[in-house]
Formats: sequence, C-alpha cells, structure tokens
Amino acid sequence: MEDRTLEYLRGRFGDYYRTMNPYNPPSAEFREWGFIPWTLGRGTIMKRHQSILEAGGVHEFLMGNKPKHVYFSAGMYQRPGAPSMGGKNWTGSDLIFDLDADHLQSFDSEGKSYAEMLYACKEELWKLLDLLIEDFGFSNLDIVFSGGRGYHVHIRRDSIKKLDRSARREVVDYILGAGVNLDTIVQTKTIAGIGLKNPTKKRSIGSRGGWGKRVHNSIMERIEKLQSMEMESAQMELQSFDGIGAKKALNILSIMDKKYREIENGNIDVHPDFLTWVKKLIPIVVGEESSSIDEPVTTDIHRLIRLPLSLHGGTALQVKPVEYENLDKFDPLEQAIPDRFKQRNIKIFTEGMEGQIVEIGGETIVLEDGINTVPEYAAMFLMARGEAEKVRESKN
Repeated sequence: MEDRTLEYLRGRFGDYYRTMNPYNPPSAEFREWGFIPWTLGRGTIMKRHQSILEAGGVHEFLMGNKPKHVYFSAGMYQRPGAPSMGGKNWTGSDLIFDLDADHLQSFDSEGKSYAEMLYACKEELWKLLDLLIEDFGFSNLDIVFSGGRGYHVHIRRDSIKKLDRSARREVVDYILGAGVNLDTIVQTKTIAGIGLKNPTKKRSIGSRGGWGKRVHNSIMERIEKLQSMEMESAQMELQSFDGIGAKKALNILSIMDKKYREIENGNIDVHPDFLTWVKKLIPIVVGEESSSIDEPVTTDIHRLIRLPLSLHGGTALQVKPVEYENLDKFDPLEQAIPDRFKQRNIKIFTEGMEGQIVEIGGETIVLEDGINTVPEYAAMFLMARGEAEKVRESKN
C-alpha cells in the first residue's frame, strides 16, 4: 500500500469516527481496549492493555487513534489498563462466538466471490443461532457482522460470566457436535414384566432434546422423504450409505413402514438393519447441523473482539450489529457501508484486475487496468483490501 493510499484511508476513517455515535459495550470501563494503527508494511502492531477511562471515553479513544482496527475485551477486570494479564484481576467474561469464512468446513472459498463467501457464513450463522436458542435456551443475543469475512455473537449473562476455559470448551464441543455418536445420545430403559424371564433393555433417542432430538428429527424427516419416493429410488438412496446393500435397503424400507409409530416414539431397536442405518446417519446429521465456530475465540476468557460500529481496516465496512429478526434480509455489502462514503466518486488505480467484477452497494462494477472512477465506498473497499491505490488528486 502506497503512502498516499494509507493516509487517505486513515483520514477518512478519522472523518467517520469524528461524526459517529460510538457503541459503548456494557461495563466498558472494566474492559481492556486495543487497536491496530495504520502503518506501512505487512507487519501489524497491536496496541493493547488500554483503559477507556484513561482515554476519556470511547469516542475520544477512536478520535485520538483513528485506528485501522479496534477491539475491546470479552473479559472484565478490576484494572483493565494493567500491562500484564496477571495484574488485571479478571472478574468475568462474555461468551463470544466467531464465524469466519476461512474456517467453514462445508465451504471451499477457492474461486468464490466475496459475496458468496459472506452468504455461506450467514448460513453457518443460522445453524449456530439455532443451537444457542433451541438447545441452550439463550435469548437476547447480540449479532454482529464482523466487517470482514463473518459474524460474531455475544452472550452477556451473569450465569455464564464466571465460566472458565474448560467449561467454555464444553460449550464449543457441543456446538461442533464433537463426540456425538449413538452411545452419547441413546437413552436406555430396562423393561421387566410378567412372563419375562430376564429384563430387557429398550434404547431410544429424542425425548430429552439436544443432539438426540436433532438426530431423531432427522430420522423422521428422512423416513418421510423415503416413503414419498419410488421404491427403486428410495432403495438407491439407502444404498448410498456404506455397508447397506440392496437386501438391507429393502428390509429397512419395510421396517420403516411396519414400525413407523415405534420409530416415531424414539425406538431405535426395531431391527438391527435399521440400527445400522441410524449409526451411519448420525455423523451426517452432525455435519449438517453443527456450526464451524472459531474455537479459540469462545474458550479464551481474555479475547479481544471487534468493536461494533467501528470500521474494519481490511474492507472499510462497518462492524455492523444486526437484529435477529432482520438477519434474513441483511446484506453486508449494502447495509454495512457507512453513509459517509456514499456521497461521491473518486479515482483509483488498479493493476492486473482487468475485467474483474466487484459487487458492492447494489452496484456491479467492472474494473479496468489503470484509472477507474468508482463510488468512494467501492474505492475504499478495494484500497483496504490491497487491490487498488489512490490516484493523486488534481490541484485544478
């Protein structure tokens, strides 16, 4: 990045911070603050161990530093400005989840556009929110577009603030579906009755909620789908599972018809072949319904996270809070553009990008090698990403 480009971005970030109404996280004065300044070169310097009280407030902190990136801590401390973690005296932390397109197991970013990457990350976000709301019973979640490649979710409850790293690790494992198999979700009930020489054990899944319920719901959805298909197609569908041949597939379909009500009630011991199918199905369900969160973010009680309404130095987009009810319609490439950068066109220089398409702000921009005149928000997006340089403005 050339000096001229860096100074332009730094200046416009400063203009944005001067007129914005900053976000103040709860207990801001007890949190550690940090930022990355605008500097040339590939290296980044994080300036942390900052106290917002010493800076005079959030707005003063932003105006004084005009940061490229700005963060506050998930943790709260008696002395947030202490230069070492041991001297801060931790009192509790928010529970934070981070979704980044680079960590999505189900998405290959190669050859994909930025918009496609963000769409995939939102799909992963829906799965995370479903787990947090349905399985954990969390409400009042703070959802934030990161300004870059994904989303953050903040949970602030007194009941979770004191969770240590190991407890947060358990939450992470649940979200990832780690260790979910038949043995971990099955419920075993001993049945004894008149005429039975030995008590028998009945295994079922689903009634206690959690991953057992998720697997059971998936079983029932797949049975309904199979029963709606032609016999040959349904048989081929079952044969796509390893270890299930034509004979087993036909038997499983027959069992699904004959034992439907028992299966609906959670019974998985209706036949060994059916049980084989259930075992094969479980990892598929986990893959479909788990969420690929960035694990260290959630387990780290001292983590720094991006400040909502700040600007992301790698895109010039807002770190944008999103209401749950508005998430479906939220388009970060339109709604995370600061109004301040929508007012004019500027000139940028690009090289090696002839014919490349940039979709942002509801516009489709086709770049040419050399000088391009584009909306300022598009120019700042490209410059922040290192794909364009600022053209020297004429004095005339």
